[in-house]
Amino acid sequence: MARKGPEPPASSQLLAWYDVHARVLPWRARGAGVADPYRVWLSEIMLQQTTVQAVKAYFEKFVALWPTVQALAAAPLDDVLKAWAGLGYYARARNLHACAKEVTGRFGGKFPATEAELRGLPGIGPYTAGAIAAIAFGGRHAAVDGNVERVISRIYAIGTPLPDSKPEIRARAQALVPEQRAGDFAQAMMDLGATVCTPRDPKCLICPWAEHCRGRSAGLASSLPRRTPKKAVPTRRGVAFWIARADGAVLLRRRPEKGLLGAMMEVPSTEWAAKVTKPEAQAPLSAAWRRLPGMVEHTFTHFHLELVVWVAEKIADGALRDDGDYRWTKREALAGEALPTVMRKVVAHVLDR
Repeated sequence: MARKGPEPPASSQLLAWYDVHARVLPWRARGAGVADPYRVWLSEIMLQQTTVQAVKAYFEKFVALWPTVQALAAAPLDDVLKAWAGLGYYARARNLHACAKEVTGRFGGKFPATEAELRGLPGIGPYTAGAIAAIAFGGRHAAVDGNVERVISRIYAIGTPLPDSKPEIRARAQALVPEQRAGDFAQAMMDLGATVCTPRDPKCLICPWAEHCRGRSAGLASSLPRRTPKKAVPTRRGVAFWIARADGAVLLRRRPEKGLLGAMMEVPSTEWAAKVTKPEAQAPLSAAWRRLPGMVEHTFTHFHLELVVWVAEKIADGALRDDGDYRWTKREALAGEALPTVMRKVVAHVLDR
């Protein structure tokens, strides 16, 4: 339940603060410039579950390679995955490409302006649709990301833990959106959460809404938002098979289109499970194997992964199993492959020895 306290804040206060303190970001329109829907959409997809600092270089690389949504739609998916490699959550890259194709095919290369139509596009959920509709088209929509959840939880002293508090947070945020400058307001809320109303040690003394913050007046700001305790993530294990030919080329395999790390390249491995059984039977070919010391560890959203690496010392039979999309890649070309972070760790584990 929300606590009683100061009066609700005014959007004009936050917009006045934003006019002075707005972050300069490569996807934002400068001054009185009009936001480019393509750049807004691209940045919002990249920023999902990723930091601004991590996204900047990727964003600039993408717009240099594909300056328009039509150019991105025409690009091979493998090129998009290669450019995305390292940014994580790879379903975003596949949806990004699918969305570009749909915008080009269905909408003539122009993003739809309504939240409802935007939500019908691949990879665009409620938050992203609201952000694009507000920032690119001026629609009066709340864009509620983690930063905004924190700001609203503190302003209204919402004690209900996340995620149960999401409906109230969204309703409160929507009520604050002004009729004019909705896009600037959305970005101002994000900036306030990122630079002032931070997770730890919020800078209340310089907050434009400090006098309206019920969480601050109750001495609760630093403890909000509350969250339901996360369940411990399980550990899965596997064996990665490092196979190099006499010319130094390394065997890679493309993962299935659907599922975790879909369509990305990998060093072939066993299934990832609580216990690895019969790893030799899951190897791409028959060989004499040597296990490297140590292991590769990587944590996904829902599980922690431990991989040991087996190196083929002597290939008994060069015939590859017919259960995968394999290809040989020169060692010096590995950096340019669409390898997810966990597989780049595997490569480093081998080559650093």
